Amino acid sequence: MAVDRISGRGDELEAIEALLKEVRSGAGRALVLRGEPGAGKSTLLEYAARRAAPARVLSATGAEPESGMAFAALHQLLRPVAGLADALPGAQRDAVRAALGIAEPAAAQDRFLVAAGVLSLLAEAAVPGGLVCVVDDFQWVDQASADALLFAARRFGSDGAGLLIGTRDTPGTRQALRTLPARDLAGLDAGSAREMLATGMTGMTGMTGMTGMTGVAGAAAGPAPAVVDALTAATGGNPLALRETAGLLTAEQLAGRAPLPDPLPLGDGMAGVYGGQIARLPEDTRLVLLVAALEGRGDVRLIRAAGERLGASPDALYAAEAAGVVEIRPAEVRFRHPLIRAAVHAGAGPAARRAVHGHLAALLSEAGDRDRAARHRAEAATSPDEEIAAELAAAGDRAGTRGGYADAAGMLSWAAELTPDEPARARRLKDTAAAAWLGGHPGRAQSALAAARELAEDPVLLAEIAQLSGRFELSSGNAAEALRAFLTAAERAAAHTLPPDAGSAGGPPSPHGAADASHSPRTGAARRVVLALLADAAEAASYVGDTDAAVRIGSRAAELAPAPGAPAGPEDAADTDTDTDTAADAFLRDILTGMGAWHSGDTDGGARLLRRALAAVPDNNNDNNNDNNNGDDSRQAAHLLWAAAAASLLGESDAAARHGARAGRVAKVSGMVGTLPVVLENAATAERMNSNIALSIALSQEGLALARETGLDNSAAAHLANLAVCAAVRGQEDDCRAYAHEALAIAIPHRLGLRAAVASYALGLLDLGLGRHDRAHERLMALTTAGPGAGHPVVVWGSTADRVEAAVAAGDHTAARAATGFLQQWSAHATSPRARAVLARCQALVADDVTAPALLRQALALLDTGDDRDATAYERARTALLLGERLRRARRAGEARPHLRDAAETFHRLGAAPWERRAQGELRAAGETTDPAGPALLETLTAQELRIARLVAEGVSNKDVAARLFLSPRTVEYHLYKVYPKLGITSRTELARLLR
Repeated sequence: MAVDRISGRGDELEAIEALLKEVRSGAGRALVLRGEPGAGKSTLLEYAARRAAPARVLSATGAEPESGMAFAALHQLLRPVAGLADALPGAQRDAVRAALGIAEPAAAQDRFLVAAGVLSLLAEAAVPGGLVCVVDDFQWVDQASADALLFAARRFGSDGAGLLIGTRDTPGTRQALRTLPARDLAGLDAGSAREMLATGMTGMTGMTGMTGMTGVAGAAAGPAPAVVDALTAATGGNPLALRETAGLLTAEQLAGRAPLPDPLPLGDGMAGVYGGQIARLPEDTRLVLLVAALEGRGDVRLIRAAGERLGASPDALYAAEAAGVVEIRPAEVRFRHPLIRAAVHAGAGPAARRAVHGHLAALLSEAGDRDRAARHRAEAATSPDEEIAAELAAAGDRAGTRGGYADAAGMLSWAAELTPDEPARARRLKDTAAAAWLGGHPGRAQSALAAARELAEDPVLLAEIAQLSGRFELSSGNAAEALRAFLTAAERAAAHTLPPDAGSAGGPPSPHGAADASHSPRTGAARRVVLALLADAAEAASYVGDTDAAVRIGSRAAELAPAPGAPAGPEDAADTDTDTDTAADAFLRDILTGMGAWHSGDTDGGARLLRRALAAVPDNNNDNNNDNNNGDDSRQAAHLLWAAAAASLLGESDAAARHGARAGRVAKVSGMVGTLPVVLENAATAERMNSNIALSIALSQEGLALARETGLDNSAAAHLANLAVCAAVRGQEDDCRAYAHEALAIAIPHRLGLRAAVASYALGLLDLGLGRHDRAHERLMALTTAGPGAGHPVVVWGSTADRVEAAVAAGDHTAARAATGFLQQWSAHATSPRARAVLARCQALVADDVTAPALLRQALALLDTGDDRDATAYERARTALLLGERLRRARRAGEARPHLRDAAETFHRLGAAPWERRAQGELRAAGETTDPAGPALLETLTAQELRIARLVAEGVSNKDVAARLFLSPRTVEYHLYKVYPKLGITSRTELARLLR
């Protein structure tokens, strides 16, 4: 029956009405209703659904039997609007269709890509009148669905979508829902309890109980106050318990004319009440109820078919409905309350439950539902069974491919338990660990990996376990420990899997045929395993800043080159794409070997190898292809990140920035969200180096949010450090210090020398910009002596120009000349104009007043040429400022003013306030009156608006902008409508011109 009055829930109803009002107005809201079973959550959700018009309502209810089935709840919720997926960006569309089982995934999906698609789909469904998603029994919603819904809820903005959740209060749900506003449903007070019972309401579920409420119906005037007090005290004011307990009393007892039973008939709580009532039902009815309880979805046909195979009467289900236990709809059977289902389950013996699971498995298998059939077969198992384990593992793999990694981990772990063979169990535990990590459960991942390590004996599997352990450590733990683990694993893998001379390009052939063995498929695969471990070790060494380790890694990588004359073909490829993979191996070997040679002092040899690797980097013609979502994208993004690292070693910051920015674009277009926080580290740094300070901030804010959501602490440190540098450029002292100290709090104990160095550099740059030259000199010089885990050679190189300027301003000309000499040596192999310009600027700082202006003009000329002009705006302004200062001090004010004016205007546009103030001061000293500048146009945009504006200015469509930023296309359109008037423009063409 419809509930028109809900006693004792005024505050909750007010909160629901506020949410509905916000949704109708086009805003996004979420609300969680928490309470014990019977507290009235479902009644409030039903009320919201009835009151939502004109908004569309989508609903789903978590079911315990399906709590481990990836996307089960999402399928239930989105089934009515699945057709709208065609309007989504390509990668999101494919991910959502795969998650809902509408199409097979073309490649493994990332859980955040699925979530972004769900957000876009909900935004589409919200047109035109809004959308309210109602999810009951959230404590049983599968992890993949929960992740996607919560991702969307945290990003509801102007989509006109709302999410209402009803859940039991458990530690797990409190943690998962901690960021959403919530209401806790307490028990009713005596007044509200009396009102509920007196008005004849059948409790907070809105359905007739099995007892029929005959007692309440007979108490026309309502229960006596003393009776209500007693019932409220005994039940804690739980509406369901009040209703059911009152229904067990006589009219005389309710009216207070007969004594109440002592104790009241609650037994072991409501579960006990329902258990007694279930036990009194006919055997056929109990059997079909058990089928319904274990089936989980309420599929009428499946429940009837299984019941009949078990010997139950075809009418048994109707008898259950007549008893008030279930409600039968055209295609669904629903228990009146989850506690009834629990009572049915508890009342059946293990053998009976296994028999039901067995019949359900057979029927589902016949229907082609492999995943659910596998779970029921596993439930029916009484001992390890490889066939069942294999089916369950396959189901887990399919869940992971669709992006449901947490649920996949559960199935893979279960499969491992049922696996009789220890080596096979070890591999499944390793797969469990990988899925758990991708699903955001690092503790579970570590436990599974430890169990796999204890069982594994195969050297290749042990190497894979070590590699996975190292990746976990590198993502969120001690980078130095990760480096040690990778190096140890690489050595062990080489020793156990490669023939004696298979890893040597120039050694003599083995008398026992090892030369042939080095060309075998197994040797090729083993070599690739070792190379991958060395690449991971090189990444860890870069994080730590350990150049000695980089030398060792490079030496070992050089030994992995195939022997001369080794055949090209499948045996040297990781997959069927032989040419690509052979080229990929050669590229990676050149990078690792070149870096090792460089750090060993052989800069000529290192530069030659690094140049060869950079020449193999593909062009950017396909970077914006949004439908190219496959493994090639992952490989391309990884290659671009290695290319950025190589360019940095060569002293070419412009090339490094270009490759890093491209990696970010490729990752976003292809949906590589699992690695996106890491890729965004490089993209954000690249944009900062390219003078796009505002965009760099926006990218790091996005990356920081994703890193925190995924538990990637070390990536969070990288984004915090970059934000600290951006704040330093802008003179935002409080923000700079906060970001830097938070980054250092992660980086120092985690031995992240690269992040610690960047954060420390930010503090030095802040001091330099604010004119605290002695302090800036001290901080920046400290970077040169910080060892692995606290400093980094690339940051020492990258900060050289600031270090020279700080040393000169502090009067330490010896240090300034030494730093300039260091930069000249580092940049000896650099060919880019920007690298030469920065060197010329440093040389000017230590030169006399006669020579310096010419060097600064040379630097400006180098920065003012080619397509790189916009990207060098910040460096150009810093150089123009120095030239203007030199000229003014030489009493050449007329020559100084144009340079100072250009510097001030550029700093203003970039939001570099302290540098702008310095340029304005010099300009006034040169005799030019300056008016205070208004805020830069881009400063009027929010971070989200700026991200959208930048992409649109590049010619990216609204749909693809949405795909890259994990928004809905409608949200992109909404933000553009706000961007245009803020910037005083009316078209994309004007936007592109403004941001160019």
